Amino acid sequence: MPGSFDPPTNGHLNLVERARKIFDEVYVVVAHNSQKTYTFDADERLELMKTLTRQWSNVHVHLWERMIVEFAQQVDARVMIRGVRALSDFSYEFELSMLNKGLDPEIETVFLPTDARYFVLRSSAIKELVRLGGDVSAMVPAVVEQRLREVIGVVSSVAGRG
Repeated sequence: MPGSFDPPTNGHLNLVERARKIFDEVYVVVAHNSQKTYTFDADERLELMKTLTRQWSNVHVHLWERMIVEFAQQVDARVMIRGVRALSDFSYEFELSMLNKGLDPEIETVFLPTDARYFVLRSSAIKELVRLGGDVSAMVPAVVEQRLREVIGVVSSVAGRG
């Protein structure tokens, strides 16, 4: 189950929890692309995901900087799980699955729809809410909310007063 997890959300955890009930082993792969800018660095995203999934013995979290197909080959995974929220997600994920299939025809992609409670969770919206001082407690685990508030900060209620 690859993703950037920047930040990890309750939606991500819901997908991991559901996947671990379907598959004997689930590998959560924290993707790192040196060409992208992240709120949390790769090591912090890795540690957050390890902390958030430690109660599940069949979930393993790894950091990966190369093609996800190479990771799947390394651990002998035959299925990639991808969460989808909307048609736009599906379109993007479908194209990625075709690319991955071209790289390794033995790897299948399974699309897992987001639980309705997490349908609108987008990391950019969560980060913007934190920046504006909004409540994101229903969207991310408490440890993630705390780190977001430390990293992003919040707009002061007295901002702009003279």
